[in-house]
Amino acid sequence: YEEIIKENLDYDILCQDPKFDKDRFREIMDIMLDAVCSTAPTIRINGEDMPQQVVKSRFLKLDSSHIEYVFHAMKECPSNIRNIRAYLLTTLYNAPATMDNFYSAKVNHDFNGW
Repeated sequence: YEEIIKENLDYDILCQDPKFDKDRFREIMDIMLDAVCSTAPTIRINGEDMPQQVVKSRFLKLDSSHIEYVFHAMKECPSNIRNIRAYLLTTLYNAPATMDNFYSAKVNHDFNGW
């Protein structure tokens, strides 16, 4: 699974990008790999127990644009993140929907937030 995730995320390319924290990127990879390889029936995300197979399916579909969005969200987060692992797990899980909503709002409504 690690090779599949690395390929989907263009890992080698993003690792060379100076705007990304390589240690944080490795932590993101570890979180994704832990979730995908988990044998637990559920994974707790944002206080809810999500079926492991759903989490696995979502994580295996993430690509480099989702990772860029996660880094962007972390940079723009207005408050201190107390539990970075839980924050990253939730942000990764929700990245496809929140990313699409964010960019749609920005384009359609001339949103100047981020």
